[in-house]
Amino acid sequence: MTEIVGRLFTFEGTGQLLGLPFVQNALIACAVLGLVAGALAPLIVARGMAFAVHGTAELAFTGGAAALLIGIAVGVGAVAGAVVAGLVFGVLGLRQRERDSVIGVVLAFGLGLGVLMLALYSGRASNKFGLLTGSIVSVDSTNLWVLGSVAALVVAVLAVLYRPLLFASTDPDVALARGVPVRFLSLVFAVLIGLSTALAVPIVGAILVLAVMIAPGAAAARVTASPLLATVLAVLFAELALLGGTVLSLAPGLPVSGYVATIAFLCYLACRLIGRLRGRAPVRA
Repeated sequence: MTEIVGRLFTFEGTGQLLGLPFVQNALIACAVLGLVAGALAPLIVARGMAFAVHGTAELAFTGGAAALLIGIAVGVGAVAGAVVAGLVFGVLGLRQRERDSVIGVVLAFGLGLGVLMLALYSGRASNKFGLLTGSIVSVDSTNLWVLGSVAALVVAVLAVLYRPLLFASTDPDVALARGVPVRFLSLVFAVLIGLSTALAVPIVGAILVLAVMIAPGAAAARVTASPLLATVLAVLFAELALLGGTVLSLAPGLPVSGYVATIAFLCYLACRLIGRLRGRAPVRA
């Protein structure tokens, strides 16, 4: 047991590893993803779209598997798969009562198709494993450009549409009565989730995308009711989980996803405890 714990939390050589180009690329990618995920997370929590994020991650996984099979960049395939998922979920599942069933059907199809593609792929097993659990070595300069471009697009759209998106997320019926294009915003937001999820898959893997897309927003919702403060806190939590998890995973040489998920979960538990100690009313998260 002591040997296992020692392997999980060894820091010897971490400083040297931080000087390697692929590690620096991974840290830049994590910083970009933390900004995007943190900015979207409070809105995702407010709209009750955690399951949609999970479904989108599975379709991003399918796109990444297709990219491996045909020999193109995994990041490009993940973005394509996630955008398709966002469009499908946005068009077919706009109503709350329909959303979960639509996501479940598409998720099952996409996951099965992705597994089939991985079985047909004859390359390195580490590439297959990385799609599910994440791999910092998968973030090369090409993927970094894709990540940066997609992140810039998501942040720009979010900055322009943030106020109506917030209104439509907190009170969609009143927003619709006030003339806010709720249907259009739901479709746009679904695509933003898809793009952001595609950023996360190469880093933390399809299995643990929820760790960075949901946990920071859920944690922030436990300690503040201010949308602006919740967004700032969610970004900080996402950055802490991603950057901290990546640094901790370097020396042991283990998948980054477990460390990221653990830090994100601890942030959530801490915020939940703080919220309870402050006597705040329970917040749906």
